Amino acid sequence: MEQIYKPSLALLTDLYQLTMSYAYWQKGLDDREAVFHLFFRRPPFKGGFTVAAGLEWVVQYLENFRFEQSDLDYLKSLNLFDDRFFAYLKNLRFTCDIDAVPEGTVVFPYEPLVRVQGPLIQCQILETILLNLINFSTLIATKSARICIAAQGDPVMEFGLRRAQGIDGALSASRAAYIGGCDSTSNVLAGKLFGIPVKGTHSHSWVMVFDDELTAFKTYAECLPGNCVFLVDTYDTLEGVRHAIEVGLWLREKGKKLVGIRLDSGDLTYLSIKSRAMLDQAGLKETRIVASNELDENLISELKRQGAQINVWGVGTNLVTGREQPALDGVFKLSAIRDVEGKWLYKLKLSEQMVKVSNPGILQVRRFYSKNENMADVVYDIHTDLEQSCCVVDPLDPTKQKVLKNGLPSIDLLVPIFRKGKRVYDLPSLEAIRNHTQGELKRFNVGIKRFINPHQYFVGMEKGLYDLKVELIKTIRNKTSHAYLFHEET
Repeated sequence: MEQIYKPSLALLTDLYQLTMSYAYWQKGLDDREAVFHLFFRRPPFKGGFTVAAGLEWVVQYLENFRFEQSDLDYLKSLNLFDDRFFAYLKNLRFTCDIDAVPEGTVVFPYEPLVRVQGPLIQCQILETILLNLINFSTLIATKSARICIAAQGDPVMEFGLRRAQGIDGALSASRAAYIGGCDSTSNVLAGKLFGIPVKGTHSHSWVMVFDDELTAFKTYAECLPGNCVFLVDTYDTLEGVRHAIEVGLWLREKGKKLVGIRLDSGDLTYLSIKSRAMLDQAGLKETRIVASNELDENLISELKRQGAQINVWGVGTNLVTGREQPALDGVFKLSAIRDVEGKWLYKLKLSEQMVKVSNPGILQVRRFYSKNENMADVVYDIHTDLEQSCCVVDPLDPTKQKVLKNGLPSIDLLVPIFRKGKRVYDLPSLEAIRNHTQGELKRFNVGIKRFINPHQYFVGMEKGLYDLKVELIKTIRNKTSHAYLFHEET
């Protein structure tokens, strides 16, 4: 992150985080210990799974967290805060505990992806940036995984830089797409920063510069004989394939090969079948057919079903923007705070809609699995002993319950990242994260990977935690009701 931006990005937040923090400080609440969780409510793209991403960005942000003098000078210009508060911010350093789900982990709604525990003011200031860094990367990693599933093992190239949401959107998307399963990117800066393989062909303008297509291909082959993937649809696609074959045979005489041709418009099924037959007949069976043109997982699946002879998929706009759903609905909610006596008070955010009621407690997620497949996830409070068999409740439909017996293999998903502001987690390589994603997806029932009406993997709350949540809801509603009645009577 600091290779792209300045070391500190403390002002990359919403103003209300700072105004609330100022009020906490004014009232002596700034050091009150609190717990917040970051989670999302719906899987993106109406799918059955989500791939967590963005944690490395978070780590880099937190390791450089501080308010620089220029930040404080700007805040002074707002005329909102006491001068003593600027001195406080100048000396403020990150000291929280952070637990998070490793990147590449398959996750589900209402499971905490990040748990932040520490001084209230720090937790509050971190809300916006954590959501920004986690939400987008998780969205694009998930989209990438879906596209790669549709490609059924064929290489997928990400080349959405020109359509991405700005510089950061492009870089974040390239990294997240690689986590999700893409093999390469067209984004050269992403290749430099992250070590992602970079690949590309040429554009229509290359062909249009020359008097004819054959000369364009021949000239390109003379300049880059080891990287010839010809875009064949500038004028007439099948005629373009013939020209590519002619140059391909010339390359073979020189000891080189025609790597591929690219189809970027028209009926991709028909054109790929015809192109494959022409290439094979010319003895260029090793030449691959690359397809692009507004592809996504649904169109790739349909092309596969139709028997399209496509070997490599180039996906741009629909991948890097998450066009179908351009934002993950991640939220960051307070779930516990210590009182003046040091006791934990569990909190929840109430709503008329049960799906928007947050979970109280200091939460962890435990995943139970059999030898070959994951079985269920349980959200529980860390003070609860799960070593015995436990009853698990679907929080949105309490009639759905499971009893998970003692002895089932399991793993807790949230792992320590920071302790008292010091990193205790070794960041894995991007390649390792990408491999983790593939391993994770293999351990789930194929039904959750369907694009239409996916299977719903069971995620529940430990019954004791669920019962506590219900009691808190009743208590809050009872207090609210009494306050309302008192107001009416007076």
